[in-house]
Amino acid sequence: MDWLECSEIEAVPGKMGGRPVIKGTRIEPHTIVVYEEHGYSPEQTHADYPTVSVETIRKIRAFATRHQPVP
Repeated sequence: MDWLECSEIEAVPGKMGGRPVIKGTRIEPHTIVVYEEHGYSPEQTHADYPTVSVETIRKIRAFATRHQPVP
C-alpha cells in the first residue's frame, strides 16, 4: 500500500529514515492498523497516541481498509 496517497501521511527525508509517518509525528501508520487489528477503538488508540487525533485515526483506518491488497 502506498501510504503517501493518504492525506494524513508524510515522508520527510531524515525523519524516521524517510519512512511514511503520520503528519507532525514519528508514528508509522501501520501502528494504527495494528491497533485496529487488536480490537482497539479509535478512542483507545488515541489514549496511547494522544498526538494523533481520533479523526486522523479514523481517516488512516478508512484509507487502509480501502487499499488492502486483494487476495
